[in-house]
Amino acid sequence: MDARRSAGRFPRPGGEDGLTTDDRFHREEVQLANRNRGMPLEGLRYPVTPSGMHYLLVHFDIPHIDVRSWRLRIGGAVRLPLALTLDELKKRPVVTVPVTMECAGNGRALLEPRPVSQPWLVEAVSTAEWTGTPLRGLLDEAGLRNEAVEILFTGLDRGVQGDEVQHYQRSLSVAEARREEVLLAYAMNGRPLEPQHGFPLRLLVPGWYGMTSVKWLDRIDAVVEPFRGYQMTGTYRYSRSADDPGDPVTLMRVRALMIPPGIPDFRTRVRLVAAGAVTLAGRAWAGRAAVARVELSTDGGDTWSPCALDEPFSPHAWRGWTCEWNATPGRHALCVRATDSEGNVQPTAQYWTRQGMGNNMAQRVEVLVE
Repeated sequence: MDARRSAGRFPRPGGEDGLTTDDRFHREEVQLANRNRGMPLEGLRYPVTPSGMHYLLVHFDIPHIDVRSWRLRIGGAVRLPLALTLDELKKRPVVTVPVTMECAGNGRALLEPRPVSQPWLVEAVSTAEWTGTPLRGLLDEAGLRNEAVEILFTGLDRGVQGDEVQHYQRSLSVAEARREEVLLAYAMNGRPLEPQHGFPLRLLVPGWYGMTSVKWLDRIDAVVEPFRGYQMTGTYRYSRSADDPGDPVTLMRVRALMIPPGIPDFRTRVRLVAAGAVTLAGRAWAGRAAVARVELSTDGGDTWSPCALDEPFSPHAWRGWTCEWNATPGRHALCVRATDSEGNVQPTAQYWTRQGMGNNMAQRVEVLVE
């Protein structure tokens, strides 16, 4: 049977529209959540997330790659096609840079109705130190022809999505691909990439949501027409209905998160905090913009107070913040929000999209002070 047709015969959880108003999670969502992990929010204490805490999203399977036979092939509308080993790539100029990466679906499980997919709450974000070589140098080495309009990146992971058999593929405009911060990364936090993070080589595009940073790179092709593959047109869109194509998801939106204060209730994760002076802290980021302000509310978002910002430690990484709170006995809803240098403020009520993309609603943390 044709794989494309047979994939479409599997039952779709969440109804025909792929949405649900049920607070319970479908078996398929639990299965995805067990494969993909978020960063525990206490990991916000680290400027650079330990590799074992870094969030993970794998669309299909983690491919097994024999680096001895693997080659990165650069072709398409170029003057000199290349086929490079990992050792040859490591001989090119080397750059190490801390970069914050967030999944475009972060916060999806908080929406109402909920899109049935990877059920992220707010933990799908991390910062790592990535080491690699700038993509721009390799594109110059290959020699882009004048007719090239986009650079297409193909990973070795393969599966079915949207009833379509596919390799994971994403493209960037030539101008975006040639930005100096775009890397072909082969190391993470000072060690070779782990299999789940894209070994032996992945793309890294600072400022963009994580779907752009294609893992397990196989090919890079200069193409003469915009790429219309599934991962560009069928998903990662700000669509409001099945008939709405929506704008493409690109740069990360401004966001702040809080290190959970006190201690948790095991099941509900409600925080128990002792009364008195409490220092609240966390991280904020904003794609390519700078974080201009972080504010805290201790009354569920009715009033806001400014927080202190740490000095930035990388132009592509989150920024620390702290705020003092006099915790009084009772229940409190702590909220935190950030504003970027372009004036964008986190909303207190999330704008809804059908795929649950780009959610940056102000975080709310329930606290019981005793």
